[in-house]
Amino acid sequence: MAATPQKPAAATPRRKVSRHRGEGQWAAGHFTPLNGNEQFKKDDDGLNVRTRIETIYSKRGFDSIDPNDLRGRMRWWGLYTQRKPGIDGGKTAILEPEELDDKYFMLRVRIDGGRLTTEQLRVIGEISQEFARGTADITDRQNVQYHWIRIEDVPEIWDRLEAVGLSTTEACGDTPRVILGSPVAGIAADEIIDGTPAIEEINRRIIGNKDFSNLPRKFKSAISGSPLLDVAHEINDIAFVGVNHPEHGPGFDLWVGGGLSTNPKIGVRLGAWVPLDEVADVYEGVISIFRDYGYRRLRTRARLKFLVADWGTEKFRQVLEDEYLKRGLVDGPAPAQPVERWRDHVGVHRQNDGLFYVGFAPRVGRVDGATLTKIAELAEAHGSGRVRTTVEQKMIVLDVEETQVESLVEALEALDLTAKPSPFRRGTMACTGIEYCKLAIVETKARGSSLIDELERRIPDFDEPITININGCPNACARIQVADIGLKGQLVVNDQGEQVEGFQVHLGGALGLEAGFGRKVRGLKVTSDELPDYVERVLKRFQEEREDGERFATWAARASEEALS
Repeated sequence: MAATPQKPAAATPRRKVSRHRGEGQWAAGHFTPLNGNEQFKKDDDGLNVRTRIETIYSKRGFDSIDPNDLRGRMRWWGLYTQRKPGIDGGKTAILEPEELDDKYFMLRVRIDGGRLTTEQLRVIGEISQEFARGTADITDRQNVQYHWIRIEDVPEIWDRLEAVGLSTTEACGDTPRVILGSPVAGIAADEIIDGTPAIEEINRRIIGNKDFSNLPRKFKSAISGSPLLDVAHEINDIAFVGVNHPEHGPGFDLWVGGGLSTNPKIGVRLGAWVPLDEVADVYEGVISIFRDYGYRRLRTRARLKFLVADWGTEKFRQVLEDEYLKRGLVDGPAPAQPVERWRDHVGVHRQNDGLFYVGFAPRVGRVDGATLTKIAELAEAHGSGRVRTTVEQKMIVLDVEETQVESLVEALEALDLTAKPSPFRRGTMACTGIEYCKLAIVETKARGSSLIDELERRIPDFDEPITININGCPNACARIQVADIGLKGQLVVNDQGEQVEGFQVHLGGALGLEAGFGRKVRGLKVTSDELPDYVERVLKRFQEEREDGERFATWAARASEEALS
């Protein structure tokens, strides 16, 4: 008997197999470039572009620059194209890069630890006047930033800077950026430990070294032995914070994984105490982890903070010790709570040698070359020839004799550089904004300056520390999330239904051991024109409702939405 024919079995759907791309971690074998930035870095190290700038671009002009150099590798030498004038903020995210690019550059001078001699400051001022139309902003990372730089002038600028020991090396790009340091390192009477030797050793080993010139993204660093916690350590990729170990004495508490931008994270302690002579080793270990294990597939996840968040502190410390240091780290204490609310060193303070330092406040970091040259002259006439920049867009003159203090303060006041600022002048910062930045949506510097004037006029009796940070876009260069009042630039609709410049408001952010991000009240946005009225209203409510000794951030966390609107 014939067998009954069997119905053919239904074909099993073939499962689509896709190769797992991972996160682009070199240590996991993912070396294939996964985005345009990784490709141009693989094609040629960013540090190599200097030769082309010196031998080709500076001689043939802007139009000769290769696009991958123009919008990529030139950042390794501190150069960004600046925004073409006249383009409003509504077009920032719409236009192509070449439509936004002006034929001039921003150039960032790297000032590690904020340390300058008056000779260096004078050269910075002279370059500003000769090549940058007088521009020379002090940034909140202790650098000086020029605008209107022509590519033809860059080699000459480098020669002048390097002749006095300054550089623009890796001031931008996917590199180890400037190392923040206490601006009063080595002179502060209350200093726990001077981190200057560590900053110098890291510079010697790491900066300009091609072993570390291709990182997944930028790498921000801070080292301070000040009990004021004066370098915003909480929002850096790596930070060393001065502490006294009960057995081993002064050293540093190690923090990793901080950063702001559109996904802000407060750094975390690894619980490790690091002696001064091992700081550079630990720094090299952490930056190597970032290079080897950092996420390169998506630029939005390429900062160290994402790796730290995924691994956790225990695994991160174990990998650091086992794979890179080849030894264990000593457990150590956390830093103590600062006793002062201001951390900018503004005012007159006695040094550990009996001399004085004088900290003063430019308006939102905006100065110019002529003013910087005059500051150098004043510092030489009243001090020893040393000045400092701070992470709050301020400056300090060191080594002033007591008999010279009053004269220096008066001379600074004549330049509108006050050592006795109002809380508003002292606490307001602003990023570059739409004037020069291709990412910006709104104007910031002039807005911040006029806001200071308005608040001083309207609330002259306000005497509480207050930080007002103004940013031209969501990227948080001015640290909006950790300000008492953080203002994120965006386009908003006014009462007439028109789209105008304005801000989303963040309230109650803070740095320090109570670090946290500001609160966003639902739907709370203000136009630029309404900004003085809004800030005045909120600060007066704070004055009315605060409890004794209560900080603005604490009040903002408990206040009603109505009080904050």
